[in-house]
Amino acid sequence: MSGAIRHIVMWRLRGETADERTAARTKVKTLFEGLRGLIDGLTHIEVGVDVSDVDYACDVVLFSEFRDSTALQAYATHPEHLRVREALGDLRIGRFQVDYPIKQAGI
Repeated sequence: MSGAIRHIVMWRLRGETADERTAARTKVKTLFEGLRGLIDGLTHIEVGVDVSDVDYACDVVLFSEFRDSTALQAYATHPEHLRVREALGDLRIGRFQVDYPIKQAGI
């Protein structure tokens, strides 16, 4: 697949109390936003924290874009990405992902 690709991941996080869940959400956001500018081919990264508090919502969403599918594949094993995954440990209890090509304007 050639062309830019969007990579979206949503997580449910551990946390028994509201404070624990807030801390977990902040940790995920801070660590992933720290990847900005460190990974070749990662052209956009944004992390959103859920504010709805509905019981079926995910806690955090990662919205990222890559130059192409090769860059996305390289991201999966990049040392900085692996460092973030290790730092999060078992904080994530549910994970959902969608990757899709980004259509050019007017197409």
